Amino acid sequence: MASGATNYYELYRRGSLGVTLIKTLDELIQDAKLDPQLAMKILYHFDRVMAETLNDKVKARLTFKGSLDTYRFCDEVWTFLIKKVTFKMENGSQSVTADKIKIVSCSAKRPEGQ
Repeated sequence: MASGATNYYELYRRGSLGVTLIKTLDELIQDAKLDPQLAMKILYHFDRVMAETLNDKVKARLTFKGSLDTYRFCDEVWTFLIKKVTFKMENGSQSVTADKIKIVSCSAKRPEGQ
């Protein structure tokens, strides 16, 4: 990366899109069809585009209610484990429940050097 480039969290690599992308890149590297440095650039761009797209395009809001089981704050990242959760969409038309969820909350701007 160029010096002064913005760093992005790698959170979205754990989602289904990120996992699939990583598996595909690994296969291409193993087949000698892709250079590992190019794969790292692709992952960096994936992190950037996911963060920017979610920030710019997603406007839906929801509320949730549940029982806080565990929380922690480490390296400027909050993690919450919540049990018996009910989500309600902003327009009130839909309600979803879950036994347990994990919420990871990070600053919109990642500190340099992390």
